[in-house]
Amino acid sequence: MLPVQKHSKARKRKRRAHMALKPIHYVRCPQCGNAKLPHAACDNCGYVNPKLALQMETEQA
Repeated sequence: MLPVQKHSKARKRKRRAHMALKPIHYVRCPQCGNAKLPHAACDNCGYVNPKLALQMETEQA
């Protein structure tokens, strides 16, 4: 079925106002200083918090 009346541009844009993409929030790793996601392990050094650190495998060439 088709709508009986056309929705105005303002009404359509009000409805879509919350659909914008939000920027990704990064924080600095306290150990190495690289950017990482909050509450996640650092990709560079594996640091999570002072009590826990993940062992990262180094590439052997």
